[in-house]
Amino acid sequence: MEKHSGGRLFMIPEEPFSEPIAIPIEDVLDLHTVAPRDVKAVVEEYLAEANRLGLKALRIIHGRGTGVQREIVRGVLARTPSVLAFGDAPPDAGGWGATTLTLR
Repeated sequence: MEKHSGGRLFMIPEEPFSEPIAIPIEDVLDLHTVAPRDVKAVVEEYLAEANRLGLKALRIIHGRGTGVQREIVRGVLARTPSVLAFGDAPPDAGGWGATTLTLR
């Protein structure tokens, strides 16, 4: 991608990171910094790793916005066999802007 500014041309790479970025696996995943196109894959990998590590109670912060990321997250959770239950987080933990879940 090219950007013109003050008579100068700047080249902006389409993919700013050529290598995957490691995300620590903890009981909370905040998706605010994840591009919408990557949410599904990130959540799937997060769940697999959390399950492998033996984590049971998790919270995924997707934000309130228009609900698109929330629906993506919940679609992944509904199709993941290791997910026992999920729902809105309590009000003090994000309310409908976050989803809590329990792994088997």
